[in-house]
Amino acid sequence: MVNCGSKGSDVRGQPRILISNDDGIAAPGIAVLQRVARQLSDDVWVVAPEQEQSGASHSLTTRRPLRLHQLDERRFAVDGTPTDCVLLALKRLLRDHPPDLVLSGINAGSNVGEDLTYSGTVAAAMEATLLGIPAIALSQAYIDGHGIPWGTGEAVAPEMIRRLLQRQWPESTLFNINFPAVPPGTSVTIAVTSQGRRAIADNLTDGVDPRGRPYYWIGPAPEHGKAEPGTDVAAVADDMISITPINLNLTNLPVLNELRDMFEA
Repeated sequence: MVNCGSKGSDVRGQPRILISNDDGIAAPGIAVLQRVARQLSDDVWVVAPEQEQSGASHSLTTRRPLRLHQLDERRFAVDGTPTDCVLLALKRLLRDHPPDLVLSGINAGSNVGEDLTYSGTVAAAMEATLLGIPAIALSQAYIDGHGIPWGTGEAVAPEMIRRLLQRQWPESTLFNINFPAVPPGTSVTIAVTSQGRRAIADNLTDGVDPRGRPYYWIGPAPEHGKAEPGTDVAAVADDMISITPINLNLTNLPVLNELRDMFEA
């Protein structure tokens, strides 16, 4: 088995693959991702949340115990977050034979721009990366009312993952892949992108419940304006596949140097 250390890894041959997500163990996207993974390996494990955890970000459950429920020989559900799932899988379930690769998704809806800070899909890949395992987050964009074109991502994901596995894995880095909302079979371009930023309008809905008490509901964020070229936001909007390397070091290096000049001079 390949040693997936923090200095980067070169995963070849037939890897052990762990799958998770944030849409839940019964979501159609995770079934798609299992089919993708089985084109790469026979050694595929699934550990995912019992219920949908969209928007859970990189949260851990620390104030109650977690339960791991076995559903099949290599398929398990956790009553917690995506981060919980990956942590339990790596530190308990598979600790004697850890995976060579973690795949998270396929999410129903894109995870681009500031979505990365909210996404449980990306967070599962983050947790694996923090624990030294190469990880990829995958998401499928769709248009409301038109259904989710799962076949679009399923058709191209295996070859994209194979190509990534052929390189030396970069330190502290995950790959975030987003498939555009185009019908399966459509010829699409792969764009290597940076994380973008969207112009987002108010996504709060106000209302009054049956007892007369006001409530607020956070909904999908409507977008306006045009995304910056070269970003994940722009690529998916232009019906391209976006692949973005995400580094877990959040330090703003130019500002770091400015602060050193300011405080250490």
